[in-house]
Amino acid sequence: MMNSINWSKKILFALFICVVTVAVAVASELTKPKADGLIGEQANGYVGLVTGDVPADIRRLVDEVNARRKAGYQRIADREGTALSEVEKVGGKTAYEKTLKGNYFRDASGTWRKK
Repeated sequence: MMNSINWSKKILFALFICVVTVAVAVASELTKPKADGLIGEQANGYVGLVTGDVPADIRRLVDEVNARRKAGYQRIADREGTALSEVEKVGGKTAYEKTLKGNYFRDASGTWRKK
């Protein structure tokens, strides 16, 4: 039980650092598309397209952000000796908590919801 708690704390802390680093780097880029309802955070830890009718530059932004997130999640998984999917889940929980009211979040069932 104690090892599980310590592992969880380490993963959460490492993920927090990763998310903060990525968030600071792209926060201003994501703010308007999120506010416009074009993109949102997802339970899998990545940004997604809320609608299919999104300009090409927003699609590129989503791809770039997700690539950076995946690289960060993989570094954490490698360092902590855990599966990428576990780190992604924690990333999704963190993203949900940070999602602003009025922005979209895609839950684990695949449904987009306005927070």
